[in-house]
Amino acid sequence: MPKTSPALRRPAVALLSAIALMSATPVASYAKDKTTPAPAPPATMSTVGGARLGIPGTQVSAGAPALPKNLTARSWIVADAESGDVLAAKNAHWKQPPASTLKMLFADTVIPKFPQTMSYKVASSDLDGMGEGSSLVGIKAGLTYTVRDLWLGVFLRSGNDAVHVLSAMNHGVDRTVLEMRARAADLQADDTTVVTPDGYDMPGQDSSAYDLTLFARAGLQNADFRQYCSTVSAQFPGDWKKTKGGKKVRGTFAIQNTDRLLSGIDGVSPYQGIAGVKNGYTTNAGNTFTGVAQRGGRTLLVTVMHPAPGLNEVYKEASSLLDWGFAASGKVAPVGTLVPPKSALATASPTATGSGAAAGTQRGGGPTEASAVSGSPADGAWTALGIAGGSVVVVGGIVLLVRRRWPLPKQW
Repeated sequence: MPKTSPALRRPAVALLSAIALMSATPVASYAKDKTTPAPAPPATMSTVGGARLGIPGTQVSAGAPALPKNLTARSWIVADAESGDVLAAKNAHWKQPPASTLKMLFADTVIPKFPQTMSYKVASSDLDGMGEGSSLVGIKAGLTYTVRDLWLGVFLRSGNDAVHVLSAMNHGVDRTVLEMRARAADLQADDTTVVTPDGYDMPGQDSSAYDLTLFARAGLQNADFRQYCSTVSAQFPGDWKKTKGGKKVRGTFAIQNTDRLLSGIDGVSPYQGIAGVKNGYTTNAGNTFTGVAQRGGRTLLVTVMHPAPGLNEVYKEASSLLDWGFAASGKVAPVGTLVPPKSALATASPTATGSGAAAGTQRGGGPTEASAVSGSPADGAWTALGIAGGSVVVVGGIVLLVRRRWPLPKQW
């Protein structure tokens, strides 16, 4: 049995309200060497989720606890997973290479299509087209794997071979890329351009800290996604071998999650309450990370993109931002919001699509006043929560739905 994060066995609880005014504060940047200037974000960026999220630099409310010192990431975001409130951010909409964190969108798009127990025999053509130096879990043509095996290969080892096999099952890479683009558009992830399903560096392939956080929030509505992303270690199918008695037995080998905040390897301690989601690294992207953690009834999402070079820098900065977020929750006014999908707004009830839901689609003005709780792509069960005057207005009986479905299950 795979080992999963203990945070997934605790229920999520209350939604939050926010207080105080907002202002911006500077944080550190870096260059690879003293002669190369640090890259600068665009002067204007998307304002999906609120006008302040399109302003270069750090956005945080006045009177908030001091942000961690020595943050070097080009962009980052801390958000409440349940309410959608963005507690603080830096260059949230700066388009950058996403590396393997793009696999969250791949998973959110494809997971609902195949049951865990479905088996698939890999053809050699399924493994064609992977980029040189791709991360691999060790899939071999001619062998059969369950869908569950393949997704554990995606989340634990960031296996591009597993991504390509699942894409082949989904009528090919090109079809899968088109579906990922459509899913990103529905999620209002307008900073994202998908070129490959695995996040491998390709010209034009970009995302943002804001969009990656949307992908995580949407994916976590699916129980299979939660299970895969929270798995610390598992046994993966290997080759068939003959025993001394002539019987064929399929071997296995251990795989461990490369998310160091989850697995606690390579000098990084596991983060208290962590429950996934995905890390990544490529030459162009540097290190990227999106995580979800739960403490004291609050559930936060954090995304960090391209911090200073260093094996564990992305985890250090993600941890410090999560610590800040838990300390600041309920004490700061949001600087923006994680918007709901377009499909949710289209199918919401007249009550839910009033001023709150409509505000969720704003492209300008102040921070939007809608947050939402998403369903999986399979059931589309999103329900908007209107927020006005700094307090949460619950529509209908949504509190029970939030507690039951967002973002972590009560038990496995």
